[in-house]
Amino acid sequence: MNSVFDALSHPIRREVLELLKRGGMTAGELAGYFPVSKPTMSGHFAKLKAAGLILGENRAGSIVYTLNMSVLEETLMAFMNRMGLAPDTAEDGAS
Repeated sequence: MNSVFDALSHPIRREVLELLKRGGMTAGELAGYFPVSKPTMSGHFAKLKAAGLILGENRAGSIVYTLNMSVLEETLMAFMNRMGLAPDTAEDGAS
C-alpha cells in the first residue's frame, strides 16, 4: 500500500493515470503532455510500474502503458478498511 501512495504523491504521476483512463498510450505520447525530460518521465513510469498502477507492454519497439485499476482499487479498499470507512457489508443480507 505504501508504494501506491508514494507513486500517487507526485502530480505528474497522477496526471499520467488520468491520461491512461482513455486507453493505452506509448511512453512518447505520454511524455509529450509534460514539460520535463524523457529521463524524468521514465522515472515516473518506473515508479508507477513498481507500485503496480500501470502495466508496460513492448509493442513494435514502443512501450505502451495501460492502467492496472485492480491495484488501485485494492489499495483504496485496504485504506478504507484501516480507517474504518469500508462499506457496511452487513446491509447486503450476509450477516
